[in-house]
Amino acid sequence: MTQLLYMDDIESNYIREFEAKVERTGEDFVVLDKSAFYPEGGGQPSDTGVLRWDDEESEVVNVEKKGDVIHRLEGEVPPEGTEVECELDWEKRYEHMKLHTAQHIFSAAVYDMYGGSTVGNQIYTDYSRVDFEPVDLSEDDIRDIENAVNKMVEEAHPVSIYEEKRSVLEEKIEGDRVNLDLLPKSIKVLRVIDIDGYDICPCAGTHVRNTEEIGGVSITKMENKGKNRQRIYYELE
Repeated sequence: MTQLLYMDDIESNYIREFEAKVERTGEDFVVLDKSAFYPEGGGQPSDTGVLRWDDEESEVVNVEKKGDVIHRLEGEVPPEGTEVECELDWEKRYEHMKLHTAQHIFSAAVYDMYGGSTVGNQIYTDYSRVDFEPVDLSEDDIRDIENAVNKMVEEAHPVSIYEEKRSVLEEKIEGDRVNLDLLPKSIKVLRVIDIDGYDICPCAGTHVRNTEEIGGVSITKMENKGKNRQRIYYELE
């Protein structure tokens, strides 16, 4: 199994370059012994970047987790056993990190202010969306949510990543903020994103080390997606 280098702590989310060994190959992919590339999932797109070896270079165009972590390549595929130098498209990754941490703040704000649970989310390259239920938000509510999120950003709260026993996390998480029942019962230890105690949530994604790095957010649109379900779109300022 590929060692995911960004999983251990918040600082590991900032790995931009690393060296790895090709463990397995296919027609258009490699499996590496370790990787800092995020595989698509959990509402977050995959990272992209490049692999370099000898005098060759291939683009990493998509990363998927299908048992192994599959790095899809455009170009030559390095042979098994090759040592490769890997570089992430950092601009894209960093945008994903900021948007994802912002999503956690949005989720906490809507839950605290209006009792709405997050029931879906998707990050894109330059904007994100989050679905909430049950809510009936007005335009004034939307502005209040935006202000609450930006206040958290401006206050420069630290973000940490750690592992927590499921039983302990169940005591920490309030009400319906996170539905831990969606996670298999066999998972006893969870990776947790903790935004200075304001939001504590199991998550496998990548995040910034401090909310001030987000810079600010703007809600660009709200849609009704069914009874008591609304979708908020936001982007970074």
